[in-house]
Amino acid sequence: MFKAVLFDMDGVIVDTEPLHHKAYFGMFETLNIEVSESQYQTFTGQSTINVCRNLCEHFKLNNNPEDLVLVKRNIFKELLINDPNLHLIDGVLNLIKDYHNNGLTLVLASSASMGTIDSIFTRFNLDQYFISKLSGADLKASKPHPEIFLKAAEVSGYNKENCFVIEDSTNGIKAAKAANIFCVGYKSIHSKNQDYSLANKVINNFNEISYTKAQKLFNI
Repeated sequence: MFKAVLFDMDGVIVDTEPLHHKAYFGMFETLNIEVSESQYQTFTGQSTINVCRNLCEHFKLNNNPEDLVLVKRNIFKELLINDPNLHLIDGVLNLIKDYHNNGLTLVLASSASMGTIDSIFTRFNLDQYFISKLSGADLKASKPHPEIFLKAAEVSGYNKENCFVIEDSTNGIKAAKAANIFCVGYKSIHSKNQDYSLANKVINNFNEISYTKAQKLFNI
């Protein structure tokens, strides 16, 4: 019987990829370097520091990679607060309210930094629904390691058998599977080239797991 829901954030609650794109290209403009869209696509999956190291080497920049990281991070922070095109993913706020109003315990388990998490939760007034927020950046291991979901289940106050995860990424689903926690794979237009084969349930719309439907599907 499920009592707690462990939410991923990026790709489930918001899609921040367009903001990362804007922040990177803002950094490129600041540095006065020309980076093509195809070259930018090769950065996918790399950490910001590694991207900046590669840029310094490729363009023979005199800047420290760490300085580039700060430029990009500061632009991104500003966009998180003010960009008018950042919205919650369709249907997720209704789902969050539905679960909260029906007594389920909600915990955020995200790989994002706590600064990013706090900015998004403040902007969209989400703290009122969640009892805790966990950042993978503050843990010893990152997804697909199960640490973040094991910790989130512990924080929820329930056994992991009483929790389920909502994830949109291959690594997130692998992490939930490794933690032996029931996983709903959210296959959305924002989640490209991800593997949902290990998810216990795959959905395309949050209406599919409303509280009433989840009662029947998951025996809540």
